[in-house]
Amino acid sequence: MLRKLPQLEADPLWSLLHQFHADQREDKIDLLVGVYRDESGKTPVMQVVQDAEQQLANKAESKAYKQLSGNTKFNDQIAQFLLGNSEKLNSQCTIQTVGGSGALRVLADFISCASPHATIWNTDPGYINHQPIMEASGLKVEHFRWQQKQGELDINACFADLKDAREGDIILLHGCCHNPTGIDPTLGQWQAFADFCKNKGVIALIDMAYQGFGVNPEEDAAGLRLFIEQLDLVLVAASCSKNMGLYCERTGAAMIVTNDSKQLQNIRIVLERITRANYSMPPEHGAAVASLLFEQQQAWFDELTECRSRINDVRKALGSAFLELNAPPSLQVISQQKGMFSMLPLTAEQMILLRERFAIYGTANGRINVAGLQKSQIRTVAEALVEVIES
Repeated sequence: MLRKLPQLEADPLWSLLHQFHADQREDKIDLLVGVYRDESGKTPVMQVVQDAEQQLANKAESKAYKQLSGNTKFNDQIAQFLLGNSEKLNSQCTIQTVGGSGALRVLADFISCASPHATIWNTDPGYINHQPIMEASGLKVEHFRWQQKQGELDINACFADLKDAREGDIILLHGCCHNPTGIDPTLGQWQAFADFCKNKGVIALIDMAYQGFGVNPEEDAAGLRLFIEQLDLVLVAASCSKNMGLYCERTGAAMIVTNDSKQLQNIRIVLERITRANYSMPPEHGAAVASLLFEQQQAWFDELTECRSRINDVRKALGSAFLELNAPPSLQVISQQKGMFSMLPLTAEQMILLRERFAIYGTANGRINVAGLQKSQIRTVAEALVEVIES
C-alpha cells in the first residue's frame, strides 16, 4: 500500500516557516503565519481568556461527551454575535465545529450532499485553504478577481468573471478583512453582491474568520447581516481563532440560515451526520471559554479593540513610511486595507529576493501578515520593499 502512496510536496507555508526558524540571522522578520502578535512579537493569551480558563478549572465540570452539535449555549451565543438581534435567529441552524476550517469542510460536505454539481466561485487571490477544502469534498472551484481599483474593490472585475455562474452555484465571500488582500467591499458593493445572488439564484457562503478585526464586531458583520435579511439561503463559517485568540483550541461554527424553517431540523441532522462520520463531536474547552467571553462581552471587546488598534496603527505607520520613501501607489494602498493581511505587488522571484537579501519572510504569492509586524521594524520593511520593487 505505501509503495503506491503519492509523493506530495510539503505545505508551502509551513515549509517557509521551517526555513525561517532555520535562518540564523538575528534581524529576520516573520510575516508568514496568520496570527496576531503584540509589539513584543508574542501572540498573547487575552486576559479574559485566562480568567475564563481559571473559572472553568475551578468548576472542574465533567468531561463527559456532549451533543454532536457541540456546546449548544456557545452555538446560540455565536449565532447572535454573527446575526445581531435579527429575527433570522429563529431561522438558522448552528453547530460547533473544529475551528473555522472545520466549519468550511462541514459546509463543503453539506453542499456536496445537497447539490454535488454546484460550482464554488472563489476569490482570486483567496484564502489558501479554501480551494483544497472545497475540492476535497468533490466540488468544482472557479475563480473571480479580487483586486483594488481607485481605493476600493474593483467590483466590475468581479462580475465580469462571475458572468458564467449558474443557479445553484456558490459564491464564497469573506465577511470582513479579506484574506489575503485586506480589500473589503463597501456596503453598497455588498448590496450589489446580494442583488447578483438574487438575480442569478446563486447561494452565498460567507467565511467570517475576523469579525472584530476590521472596524468593530458590529460593522464587520454588516455585509453578512444584509445578506441574511435579503436572501433565502446563506451558509456561514465562523471562527474564534483570531478575535478571541483561541487558535489552537480550534473553536468555530457552521451556520445555515434559511427562509424554509421546516427544513431546519433536517439540516441539523445532515450536519450532525457529516460530523459524526468525521470527528464525531468538537472539543469542548474552547467553546466553553468562548461562551464565558460572550457573557463578559465588554471586557473581551476592550482587549479586541487593543488588538485591532495596533494593527491599524501599523498600517498607518507603514503607509506613512511608504509616502516618505516615495513608494509606488501599489505599496501605499496597504494603509487603506483592513485586517491582518495584505498582498504585496511583488513576483515570486521578488519575494525570494526579499527573503534572501533582507531576511523578511512572506508567502510566495506576496501575502504578508501585517499583524506580525512590530513598529520598530516598519522602516526596515518599507525600505526593503521599495528597493525590491524597484530592482
